[in-house]
Amino acid sequence: MIADYCREIETYLCRKNDGHLIRVVGPSFELVSSWAEQGVPLKVAFAGIDRCFERYYRKGPRRRPVKIDFCEADVLDVFDEWRRAVGFQPAGGGAEPTRSPSPSLVKHLERVVTRLTSARASGVLAAGADPMIDRVAEELERARAKAGGLRGAERSAVISRLAEIDAEMMRTARGGLDEKAQRDVEREADGDLAPFRATMAPDAFARARDAAVDRVVRLRLGLPTVTFSS
Repeated sequence: MIADYCREIETYLCRKNDGHLIRVVGPSFELVSSWAEQGVPLKVAFAGIDRCFERYYRKGPRRRPVKIDFCEADVLDVFDEWRRAVGFQPAGGGAEPTRSPSPSLVKHLERVVTRLTSARASGVLAAGADPMIDRVAEELERARAKAGGLRGAERSAVISRLAEIDAEMMRTARGGLDEKAQRDVEREADGDLAPFRATMAPDAFARARDAAVDRVVRLRLGLPTVTFSS
């Protein structure tokens, strides 16, 4: 099982490196094995690798292939976000993975608007979602324009509103899936949760499953997380 997990990571890393093979062996194998042992879903690990590559590309032309070791912080960061989204706590009450500092509210809103605009232009959303996306993007742009000067209760109100917008966006996105897509999404979410299901109470699992479905939908449609955690 762990060997299969490591091969999947190696294959994905190879694709991200434009076909250049970087072997997951030795210390790298031990690192990736630890992700499997912690229960990091492959899709979550892939998202962390993607985040690492996105940052690398922003620095300018690539000079050398990226090793999996360089992706560790991003993978654990995304895993931490995923666990928080589906309601998991660190196993055994241990320390949580070190996370990157949270972006400013202004930067967060800039990224959200950019991702929403890209998702709308890609055509992956149901046609009926366009008015909602336009309305949300407009509201977020207004919030971004004044977010830098918000303090106290006003800032808290904006952050609360972002959570409401996020919930509305996900209801619209999930409602636009056809039956086959819905089954595929649920099957993938169930696979991500499989390592944890036996230890969860039914009501906790139901909440976690709903959050996991949302995450799969976000990844498939390229939707951002509008909710902001300071």
